[in-house]
Amino acid sequence: MPKAPVQKKCRVHKEVSRVCTKPGVKGAKPASRVLSQGLVFNTDLGQHILKNPLVITSMIEKAGLKTTDTVLEVGPGTGNMTAKLLERVKRVIACEVDPRMVAELHKRFLSTALHSKLDIRIGDILKADLPTFDVCVANLPYQISSPFVFKLLLHRPIFRCAILMFQQEFAERLIAKPGDKLYCRLSVNTQLLAKVDHLMKVSKNNFRPPPKVESSVVRIEPRNPVPKINFSEWDGLLRIAFVRKNKTLSAAFKHSSVLQTLEKNFKTWCSLHEKKIPEDFVMKEKIEDILIDGKFDKKRARHMDQDDFLSLLHAFNKEDIHFV
Repeated sequence: MPKAPVQKKCRVHKEVSRVCTKPGVKGAKPASRVLSQGLVFNTDLGQHILKNPLVITSMIEKAGLKTTDTVLEVGPGTGNMTAKLLERVKRVIACEVDPRMVAELHKRFLSTALHSKLDIRIGDILKADLPTFDVCVANLPYQISSPFVFKLLLHRPIFRCAILMFQQEFAERLIAKPGDKLYCRLSVNTQLLAKVDHLMKVSKNNFRPPPKVESSVVRIEPRNPVPKINFSEWDGLLRIAFVRKNKTLSAAFKHSSVLQTLEKNFKTWCSLHEKKIPEDFVMKEKIEDILIDGKFDKKRARHMDQDDFLSLLHAFNKEDIHFV
């Protein structure tokens, strides 16, 4: 995240300063010391520290890092992964919302040669602009998984890849294919913007404290060039189609709220383009005609692939019907 302009210290920054300047703090400490000092991890913030060095090493190796890379790490915790990243790359931008963890990072690396390569940013990653980076490697707080993935994929300039730890079911949704039980709007959106691969499953025993669910590591590689499509409109179409993914599209588009929204969008578009609306125009009939003509009326979202949705969006847009 970009550094904020100089201003009065907020509560978070004051807390970091207080912890970091306690008597006796003389630089880096191993993460194993943290628990002995009584630090309680906040699971409400998704703090499940990855403790298995083999898993950490495997994630980093899958990233294909270069010595010239800048790596974005979200939720670094006590710095187990951060330490290994710093050994391999030019710079690590570690984004952390908990001031206690920020203090631990400072204490762990302050008196080491690695400290000059570490850029710690304090705050909510979802509320800030992402910095420029080459690779993202993170044991992500699971409650921000979905919004962070799309913040990442819509970020410019395009990064090379991301190696991310997710809740196992979320990871399975990311890679699901048409017809799979977990195939959903998330699957279609993610795969439109990126190539997604499942790398490995990770048992809950590899974390401290252990989460209630199993985890998986996923590799996300943004598509380059970026698909030439209005993502907001694309997502608007998918929202309608996947509200009841087992229903036919004909049924999905008959809901009154859907018809009202599309009619409002249609009238706005016609007004902006100085196009006259026929006196006998009925949105419900127009949509039925589009679906039938394109042979979409009997199709169900759970069985449709990207090409199907692209064709459907094109058919609607051709008739001046838009989803934003």
